[in-house]
Formats: sequence, C-alpha cells, structure tokens
Amino acid sequence: MNFKLPSETETRLTLADKFWSDFRLNNQPIKNVVYSSQEIVSNHDFDVVICGGTLGIFLATTLQQKGYKVAIIEKNILQGREQEWNISRSELESLLELDLLTSQELEKIIFTEYNPARIGFYKGYELWVKNILNVGVSPKLLIAKIKEKFISLDGVILENTAFNSAQINDNGVEIKTDKNSLKTRLLIDSMGHFSPIVKQIRNGEKPDGVCLVVGSCGKGFKQNETGDLIYSFTPIINQCQYFWEAFPAKDGRTTYLFTYVDANPERISLKNLMTEYLRLLPEYQQIELDNLDFQRFLFGFFPAYRQSPLKMPWDRIIAVGDSSGMQSPVSFGGFGAMMRHLPRLSLAIDEALKGDYLTREDLALIQPYQPNISVTWLFQKTMSVPIDKQPQPNQINDLMSGVFRVMDKLGDDVLKPFLQDVVQFSGLTKTLPLVNPMLVLPLLPQVGLPILADWLKHYLSLGVYTGLYPFAKGFIGFSEKFSPRQQYYYHRYLELLQYGSGDR
Repeated sequence: MNFKLPSETETRLTLADKFWSDFRLNNQPIKNVVYSSQEIVSNHDFDVVICGGTLGIFLATTLQQKGYKVAIIEKNILQGREQEWNISRSELESLLELDLLTSQELEKIIFTEYNPARIGFYKGYELWVKNILNVGVSPKLLIAKIKEKFISLDGVILENTAFNSAQINDNGVEIKTDKNSLKTRLLIDSMGHFSPIVKQIRNGEKPDGVCLVVGSCGKGFKQNETGDLIYSFTPIINQCQYFWEAFPAKDGRTTYLFTYVDANPERISLKNLMTEYLRLLPEYQQIELDNLDFQRFLFGFFPAYRQSPLKMPWDRIIAVGDSSGMQSPVSFGGFGAMMRHLPRLSLAIDEALKGDYLTREDLALIQPYQPNISVTWLFQKTMSVPIDKQPQPNQINDLMSGVFRVMDKLGDDVLKPFLQDVVQFSGLTKTLPLVNPMLVLPLLPQVGLPILADWLKHYLSLGVYTGLYPFAKGFIGFSEKFSPRQQYYYHRYLELLQYGSGDR
C-alpha cells in the first residue's frame, strides 16, 4: 500500500498516538486542581460556571433560560467540528422540548438523513434497520445556533481561557483560570474524559475498557445511500475484533473502524490501526484508495470505567457528559448521551439551585448508579480480546451474530432500544435464554466469575428498578404535600428508577 496521509494529518496522528501511549503507560501528569476551604465566598459572580463548552453549551443555555446567571469557560474557541454527529431523529426532540431550537432551525442543522442501515458479522447473520443513527447533524451549525441563543440571553462565554483550579468553600466555588478568577454557587465539569478534575479523582486508575477509533470522510464512493451501524468482515486480528461504521455525509461518506480493548501497554497503536483501516477500506467499500478524495481523517480513543458515574468527593461540583462517565461503555457518542439526559439534567440542576441543595450527597442523586448502563459492561467484555489469550478467530463474530439473530426475531421492541444504548430488562430477559449456549460457553474463562457475578448483580438491579418505577410514579399526586427538600429527593429517585430501568 503506497497511500500516504497528508502531512498535517500525520502530525496530528503522531500527537494522538503519543497521548494514547502515555495513557497506556500511566505517563500522564496528574495535578491537584480542586481544594477545599472553610472560607466564605461573598458576591458570587455567577450561579453556575460550566467548564467545557462543546457539550456544556446545551445545559448552559437551558439554565440561562430559567433565569440563572451562567458562564462557560472554554480553552479554545467554542465551535463545533466539521464532521457530522450521527444520531436518531427522536433523540433530537429534546432540543425542541427545551426550546433550544425551533423546528425550522432543527431542519437546517440536519445535513444528511438516510435509511436503512446494516448490521452484519463475518460468516454470520446480517440484518437491516431503519431510523437508528440515520441523521447527520452539523456540529458547527448546531453549536453556533445554541451559542447565539445563549449570548442573546446574556450568558457569558470566556473563550481561549483555560481552567486552572477550583477552591470549594462553604457557600461557593472560587475558580481560577489562566486569565482571571470567578466565584460561583455551582461548578459543572463538562471537560470530557481527560478533564483535570476527573484525572485528580481517578488518580491514575486504569480504565476497564477503551474504544479505539480511526476513520475518514471522503468523496468518490460508488454507493452512498445506506449506512452500517456495526459490521465486520474479518476474524480477530492483532488481538482486536475490527468493527466498522459507515454513514452518508455532506462531504461524501464517513467510514470508521473501531475496536474494544483495554489499556495494556502492548495494545495496538493508533498509527497501526490507521494503517489497518487504509489496508482494509478498499475491501470494505469495494473501491480503491486512489479513487477516493479524502476530505479529512479522524482518530481517537475513549476510555470507560466500571465505577461510573464518577462520584464527586466535594460539595458544589457535578460532572456531566463524558466527564461523568454516564455513557454506555459500548458507545463512544457523547452527543447522543447528552441529548438523552439533557431534560433530566436541566430540571434536576434547576431544583438543586432553587433549594440550594448543593452538597455532594444532594448532587450525587443527579448522576446516580444506572443498572441499564452497568449491564452493558459484559457486552463490552465479550467484544474485546485479552492481550494474553488466543480465542477462536471467529468467536466474537459468532456470538454477535447469534445475539442479533435472536433480537431481530424478537422484533423492534427488543432490538431498537439496545441499538440506542437503552438496555431494558424485558428485552434482555427475552434475549438471553434464546442465545445458543455453545456461543457463550467459550467466553466464560475469558470473562471470569467475578465479572459474571458483578453482571448478575446489575441485571437483578435492572429488574428491581423496572418493577419499582411504576410504583414510585404512583406517588406523583402526593408529592405536592412534600416539603421542597422532600420533593427534590423524590424527583431524583423517580429519575433514578426511570433512567436506571432504561425507560426513556
């Protein structure tokens, strides 16, 4: 293969690969950036300061709409990337419900929409689905529109401003940036997986899983009317099972290669994974590289931790988005997770601010344990290959093929929630007994009894949450008699059961 990446792409890939290497080797610096103090904060500058604006701008705007004084700290210019975010149209409804966009504005930020999408596995089952991740949204237009609305509501954006530290006081937070200091009632961390606050709390803890991704967007593809949600056409290679995605895009067609691994130092580099991507892309899309006009290349990695959501050890700080670890370990789409949780977060933080319920115990209920996310750890584990094991080459493809064959036969009520990272007890309970045991048994030594036992705990919790949610909803009529603090806790427990059971 003589294809050579553009020099600018090669430079960015080298930097990303160095970051991935340092991450595997625990060579990344960890600084204490949050401190506690008994001092009293006077004259708050803001009710809320959100650090990290790419996803934080959505929550910031909903809170500004409610009359709070909100600021965003963004280390770069607050703007969206060129590459579309793929999402299901139904998940965009929250933008309309929260009055962040009008219907006309929503249509303008949608660049592509296609049907159907393929799911298929090497030497195995193939199916086609509709209306799942089939809408391509322009992050650049979307964030520009929300940013415009936020500023029109007198929201404050501090761009090219880096978060340095935060001092937690009895009645507020004093935030220091590289340019100034701000005093706020509540600090929201939306700085992502590698937030300095998250790194301080994790303290070098290795992630339990990592999704490695490389890809590109290009023109010249012969077929660009359909997409792939998850597709494989190779057995296990380099201790990885390669999965592929493909979506029609404004600038041609986007294709990704992704794989689930751990952070072992011997894992494949991003450079080598990109080489594999370019080697296999012609076979995947039935076209030679020389016939493609690449617009851009994409690459990165996304860590996930079983101990999630992240528990904040301080008052007056809460994490949202990727910082919180609320996304599924089998999904690397922070935008989709934010859209699903945005109405809940907006309502909960509003109630917390109104009642000044800002202790770590109060705020912990806004990002609670969710068994419907925790059960997916077993799925992530079965789609990865331990660095020191030699499983059958098609073991993962055979399992995935068997599982999706069952879900397809059970219908959309089972299949679609799973594809949208909303695992539900009824669908899971229907699926598991029908999967061929001979596909599962070879995985038991790889997974191990401790992880199976842990999964069983989450599975049973999912059943309990599913059973309790209708019962808890029955108290809505009585909740008006509760004190404001009791109402806050009742609403949080109700959301805990709703989202924890996968009831969206």
